[in-house]
Amino acid sequence: MKIRSPLIAILFCAGAALAGDAPPAAAISETRESLAKWGETRKLIFQERSDWEQGREVLESRIELARKEIADLEKKLADARAAASQTRGKQAEIRSETSRVDDLSLRLASEVEGLEARVRALHGGLPPFVLERIDPLYRRMPEPGKSAKASVAERFQNVLGILNEVHKSNSEITVATEVRALSDGKPSEVRTVYVGLGQAYYVSARGEAGVGRPGAEGWDWQPANELAGNILQVIDVLQARGKPAFIPLPVQVQ
Repeated sequence: MKIRSPLIAILFCAGAALAGDAPPAAAISETRESLAKWGETRKLIFQERSDWEQGREVLESRIELARKEIADLEKKLADARAAASQTRGKQAEIRSETSRVDDLSLRLASEVEGLEARVRALHGGLPPFVLERIDPLYRRMPEPGKSAKASVAERFQNVLGILNEVHKSNSEITVATEVRALSDGKPSEVRTVYVGLGQAYYVSARGEAGVGRPGAEGWDWQPANELAGNILQVIDVLQARGKPAFIPLPVQVQ
């Protein structure tokens, strides 16, 4: 069914009235029906427009929310990329530092091997009382040509401990009791005065005396019985049994 315009229907009725003819009941009924449908149509259009406006607002709100989420994700992605780039840079720095530390460790290992060799070379020229003190440290050094169980730092510490003890002994006057072969070839107990690590004097209970100096193959001891009295006097002074005094003893400076 066609929906006639209400304006046309009104004009039609007005024309019929002017002509002096009363509009038929069917025309009036049709006009009313058209007006009712026009009103419904207007109502539907208004409702559709209202629904569309509400839907548009909801859609725009969702679009705006989606835009914000996209912007947030893009920022997080950019941050993640920056963090990944920074991490790669740090990893490169770590690899470079690790390589540098490895090279340094190799050089330090070579250095400590040289120090250990030099410390071993000192062994033969050290007196028994010093060797006794540093024996535990000597045992910790790896044997030449064999892999070391201790770290490079521990090996340096070990060498430093030996050198500290040697330096301490070299700056002191020490009286030690030792066993030495005397003129009859028999081992006898003697008291030895070490002046640092460069000179020493011994005297036995029966008056035999001698002078010792470090050599390439160990200490070299020479008899010097004429020094027995002076050596005993030195020992008495060192052990607080005698008065301090100037006591002459031969010294060889190399």
